[in-house]
Amino acid sequence: MVNTDARTTSLDGKITYPQVRRTDFSYEQHGTSVADPYRWLEDPHGKETEAFIDAQNELSAEYMNKFDGKTKFNERLTELYNYERFSAPYKRGDYYYFSRNTGLQAQSVLYQQDTIDSEPRVFLDPNTLEADGTAALSTHAFSKSGLLYGYAIAKSGSDWVTIYVMDNKGNKLEDVVEWAKFTNISFTHDDKGFYYGSYEKPDVDAEKAGTETGVNINKRLYYHKIGTPQSEDVLVYLDTENPLHSPGAEISDDGKYLLLGITRDCENVNMLYIANLEETGSIVPKDHKWTKVVDNFKAHYSYLANDETVFYFTTNKDAPRDKVVKYDLTKPEEGFTDVVAESEDVLSGATVVNGDYLVLDYMRDVKGVLVIHDLKTGAFIRQIETPVGTVSGVNGRRVDKEFFFYFLSYLTPGTIYRYSFEVEDEAKRLSIFRESQVKNFDNTLFETKQVFYESKDGTKIPMFITHKKGLVLNGDNPAYLYGYGGFNIPLQASYSPSFIVFVQNLGGVVAVANLRGGGEYGEEWHKAGTVHNKQNVFDDFQYAAKYLIKENYTKASRVAIHGGSNGGLLVAACVNQAPELFGAVIGDVGVLDMLRFHKFTIGHAWQSDYGFPDDKPEDFQTLLKYSPLHNVRKDKPYPAVALFTSDHDDRVVPLHSFKHIAELQHTAGPLTDRPLVIRIETKAGHGAGKPISKRIAETTDKIAFVAYAIGAKWID
Repeated sequence: MVNTDARTTSLDGKITYPQVRRTDFSYEQHGTSVADPYRWLEDPHGKETEAFIDAQNELSAEYMNKFDGKTKFNERLTELYNYERFSAPYKRGDYYYFSRNTGLQAQSVLYQQDTIDSEPRVFLDPNTLEADGTAALSTHAFSKSGLLYGYAIAKSGSDWVTIYVMDNKGNKLEDVVEWAKFTNISFTHDDKGFYYGSYEKPDVDAEKAGTETGVNINKRLYYHKIGTPQSEDVLVYLDTENPLHSPGAEISDDGKYLLLGITRDCENVNMLYIANLEETGSIVPKDHKWTKVVDNFKAHYSYLANDETVFYFTTNKDAPRDKVVKYDLTKPEEGFTDVVAESEDVLSGATVVNGDYLVLDYMRDVKGVLVIHDLKTGAFIRQIETPVGTVSGVNGRRVDKEFFFYFLSYLTPGTIYRYSFEVEDEAKRLSIFRESQVKNFDNTLFETKQVFYESKDGTKIPMFITHKKGLVLNGDNPAYLYGYGGFNIPLQASYSPSFIVFVQNLGGVVAVANLRGGGEYGEEWHKAGTVHNKQNVFDDFQYAAKYLIKENYTKASRVAIHGGSNGGLLVAACVNQAPELFGAVIGDVGVLDMLRFHKFTIGHAWQSDYGFPDDKPEDFQTLLKYSPLHNVRKDKPYPAVALFTSDHDDRVVPLHSFKHIAELQHTAGPLTDRPLVIRIETKAGHGAGKPISKRIAETTDKIAFVAYAIGAKWID
């Protein structure tokens, strides 16, 4: 049991921890005995687990309230969050749509307008669904005609969603689809129904959805007919012989074809089947009606457009930085042929607009580059000049004569650009459509620069560093180092209120390192940080800290590191390997038990990045060497550590953090005079859909903990 009165005490008597029951339980894997003394914490609903949560939250609150500038930090953070922000608009049917948040609304609101310049009106406001703002809009889509809108609502941060349908006048239909997960919504062009994905309903009540830990396998693809109950939904695809396969449906732009993409994990590969709905005469093609364009897991293929039987895709087949190809269903012997060949830059997005204009979003050294090509010939047409930063959210369709995109940087909260093909003067086609402004924030007082530092093996790693102009490099500035390094996900520049406060009011330096394992330089960069190469990611991050110290930005005791999810694994592994290199550690919703991560919810999908501990002894041995839970040290003192997790996180279940903090406190606690704590949020999940109030409160606790741990002072 957990006794909040009896605590394990550190050597100097300054910190005591809740006594957490430690068992002698162990298991054998590939001939190795593995201790798992906190296995009982894998039960999320156990009374003992609940007592553990209460005791740990009580302790963490103590250390997150020690920074005397916390109230000022919270006030300034709230001020920096309180700015009007928008999504890039898009047109569906007769109307334009965009999302807007006035500043401190729990969730952004979806608006509808008759023209791009007319007065907008509320179309869907998720803030009306739950008083505390914990119901969030997840995946959503309009039908081709724009007459129907399907939208999924997630509650308390869970990945489980419920799908509803409205017409374009805002009238809610009776259709309700429950227990959908990891799905899109794809309407047939006759407006009669849509495709969606789901797993078997877990054995929990609806209000506890997201707290369960059972594995998600045997994903089903269904078709829901408008006006019918979910019990009548038609099963389109299920492969019980391959329970880890995950099907997803997409309707072609012309409405004639159903594209079935099948993945098996997080590797950037998929199988691709196509069926002609007009020829089959059914929304559920039989097996023999599928054209199996790709029937292996060797590359990824993402649909762009088609002209009758000629289909266009982006792919990484023989192109680790991606390219655009075409495929003719009537000439399968020709295979895929290049339209736009692989570039030195990474192709991160593609959109077909205004007939045959192909808008390509590239990354060049992690900075956005936007170019236009001809879809049919692949010929380069022009580059669109944009500021240095991140280009995202390119919104436009083949029928549109304009497209919109979003731009942001570490010092720019968001600018929406409009590119109109109807403007005759090419030089005037690009214009600023809408720009967010943050009150009482002058970004000219700060600077962001990109550096390239050497990692342990000599590889050059890019890193963005932001600080006040005129910062004195005295080796004593507070530093906040953030990283991720996994799943082919690039860390591109984005505006962060917490970064701004850290730089402006704590006199600090914020650094974001673009580690291997991410997608910054394509699939080769990704693979250089996976499975048996995972140590590269940890080395890259540690050498980022060493660079900041070497260049006199800071010193080890003033370096705070932060990462979430896979980044939570990153910081936990790094502090185990080099505790002397950091002053504070913030780990969000981390993957920390690397020998059992695949046994809960969707964890099996991560084996493509981490390895297969059950099936491959060599993967098990690699994971055992760095698994945070199994490598807590008792020979060196640790810096301050704060883990953050949530009770409804069904992506990386909270048991990872529970077990790890118990091990940290037991093994490292007696040698360490710095706090090792955990904060467990309620009615929240992995991060998506978290209301602004919870984000501000959580971020305040994080930075207050960091400021206390590294001795930062508040600067008005």
